[in-house]
Order: sequence, then C-alpha cells, then structure tokens
Amino acid sequence: MALESIPAYSGFRGEQLRRAYNEAAFRHFLAVDRLRADHSTRSILLVLASLRQSVGRSAMLTDAAAAALFCGLGECVREVDFVGWYREGYVAAAVLWQGVNPSREVPHLIVQRLLPALRKRLPIDQSRNLRVRVVRLGGRASV
Repeated sequence: MALESIPAYSGFRGEQLRRAYNEAAFRHFLAVDRLRADHSTRSILLVLASLRQSVGRSAMLTDAAAAALFCGLGECVREVDFVGWYREGYVAAAVLWQGVNPSREVPHLIVQRLLPALRKRLPIDQSRNLRVRVVRLGGRASV
C-alpha cells in the first residue's frame, strides 16, 4: 500500500469502503475537526484500530484485514463521523463527534461496541491481536 500525499479516498472497493479516506485526507479532516472541537464545548473521539505485531508495534494490515476493519468501523459510525487511515497500512481510524458533556464511560462503551463488530470480520488469529483505542480530543467541557 503506497502512501498517498494527496487527500483522497482509499483505494478499497465496495459500498462501505468508499468513505474510507487515505492518510493525508484523514489527517487533514482530523486537524480541522480538532480545531473546531478546541473552540467549542464539544469534543471528538479518535478511534484507532490495529493488529499488534508485538508490544507497542502494529502489524502491516493485509488488504483483507484492512477491508474487515473499515467495514466494521463503517458499520458502527454515524453519518457525521468519518473513517480512514490514521497510519496508512497499519492503523485504521474513525473520528466520532460527541455532545457537550460526554460521560467518561463513552470511550469504554465505544470499545465494547466496536470489538465484536471488528472481531467477527477477522480470522481468529488476527482477532486475538486486535487493538482498539479511543482518545478524547478537544472541547472545553471537563469530562
């Protein structure tokens, strides 16, 4: 998978995957949304999904594994959210807009909802190495 420097959609095919941005586009929209969140009382959650190769290292995703992750993410996000590559070929991601005062439990609840949706699309050996993290960004409201 070659790294694209021009914002665009990922090269994947299929209805669910057409909305997956390449790394350049994803990072651009993430930066824009992060600024908007920093200047508002709302926050965003950055969801990162990868397969662990070893402690602290993500494995390069095969096309099938990437498609599985993007399908699972696409199934779980709303129309106002977006998915794409956080790190091309290694980390799939989603940006989720939150309300004014999201509960501290929201990231945990999102992981609980995402894990089964992602695991059911991956072979058992990859599913064991699945890592999903949720990071809160922006917003002036204390959570």
